[in-house]
Amino acid sequence: MSAGSIPPLLPLHAASLLSQKLAIAKPQADSCDPNPAKGHLGNSLCRSTTAGNSWQRDLADAVRDPEELCQLLGLDSAVAATIRQAAGDFPLLVPRGFVSRMQPNTLLDPLLLQVLPRISERLPSPGYAADPLHELGSLRAPGLVQKYAGRALLLVTGACAINCRYCFRREFPYAQAGANAAGIEAAIDTLAADPTIHEVILSGGDPLLLDDARLGRLVGRLESIPHLRRLRIHSRLPIVLPSRVTDGLVSLLADTRLACVVVVHANHPAELDESVAAAVARLVDARAILLNQAVLLAGVNDSLDILKALSERLIDLGIVPYYLHLLDRVQGTAHFEVPEERAAGLYDGLRGLLPGYAVPRLVREVPGEPSKVWLS
Repeated sequence: MSAGSIPPLLPLHAASLLSQKLAIAKPQADSCDPNPAKGHLGNSLCRSTTAGNSWQRDLADAVRDPEELCQLLGLDSAVAATIRQAAGDFPLLVPRGFVSRMQPNTLLDPLLLQVLPRISERLPSPGYAADPLHELGSLRAPGLVQKYAGRALLLVTGACAINCRYCFRREFPYAQAGANAAGIEAAIDTLAADPTIHEVILSGGDPLLLDDARLGRLVGRLESIPHLRRLRIHSRLPIVLPSRVTDGLVSLLADTRLACVVVVHANHPAELDESVAAAVARLVDARAILLNQAVLLAGVNDSLDILKALSERLIDLGIVPYYLHLLDRVQGTAHFEVPEERAAGLYDGLRGLLPGYAVPRLVREVPGEPSKVWLS
């Protein structure tokens, strides 16, 4: 299979065997903070795991051990040693449901490539930095980033349910930036004092790692600020951990006075299986506006066929393809870079194949610019 082609559907017998392996594999430690080495602060916000919270069980049961990942996917056990060497202090982390969507017996699966540590991550690359978007310089208050007029981004946790190797915040110092309970209090005070801010973006890490009770209390605080009109949530969890879309979350989004926008993150159509479709349908029931942002990644989705299939699948599920980002140049990610000229060619190809509402905006984020920079 070529890196840029759509992978064939998983054969039924292979899918069955992979599902059986995932079902019987030994659970991992019950923890909601997957990144303690980076100083991430997820436990303080999302540690109320109970027998009734299936998404928290799914999170605790995520694959963290390289040997186990190789066993589940039928990969050579020698790959595990490379994973350990390459991962450094940004370890392997991937939910089992996401693993079940991968093709076994290949290192070129586009979902696997998004989470597989590679030795190239350890090599220095000119032009790549720990904070490529200069977010530390955009802090208005602890945990509160404002880069654009009228809206501000609240970092509610540094934890994620999956460690995507291209993540632009993989090196971000969440503790230093104030992504904790005390920081959130100071950030809310700043929001309340600035009537020019009308929209709050919950981000992280992944803000949906807050359980429903904690998220509800945070949204309640934001609702009490009269000049806030919109709540935007950026989350990968509906894609990689669809069990997170609970009754409580749906009710919270449906009942808030704030207009809700949920921005999910899928890069490849194979991510969007029926479990994701069911979770997305529940978000539609909550009357949230659903958008998707993808990142253009070499070997993952840098193909016209794949990008077309992704947009069509998103539209079928009720999600508007919103942004197609060029890679944010954080150190360790140079192997994912797609040249801008090639990206523009793919975008022009999409415009010729899809209706306008199904074509995402091709953008790059440039520090200091008043908005995302459209590239075509």
